[in-house]
Amino acid sequence: MSDAFSTRAWPLEIRLKKEERVLEIDFDDGQRFRLPAELLRVESPSAEVQGHGPGQKQIVAGRRHVGIIGLEPVGNYAVRIRFDDLHDTGIFSWQYLHDLGTRQDEAWTTYLKALDAKGLSRDPPKRQTG
Repeated sequence: MSDAFSTRAWPLEIRLKKEERVLEIDFDDGQRFRLPAELLRVESPSAEVQGHGPGQKQIVAGRRHVGIIGLEPVGNYAVRIRFDDLHDTGIFSWQYLHDLGTRQDEAWTTYLKALDAKGLSRDPPKRQTG
């Protein structure tokens, strides 16, 4: 876990840019993040993606064009993100979003390498026409 989790950054403003498929968050520590929907989806804190223990993280392929349908507050500590691929089980705490924002480049690079290592693509599978 990085030091970003030990901070208690609080979101000042959250903007969902549906057309751009981006979530923008301004935190009270001065940090501003622009998190693509694809990154949020493949890094979802849900058990479906993260697994139930260390080393169980799933590589989610084919989400290049995923969008965000909406946001739902969870208490005063998090937000549930509803994606247009119907994934909505991840509860994104403010601290998780802050941490993801600070390590965004690293998370993205790790994701791309994992896709490549498994022979997977960011693009959805091509539909068979018949």
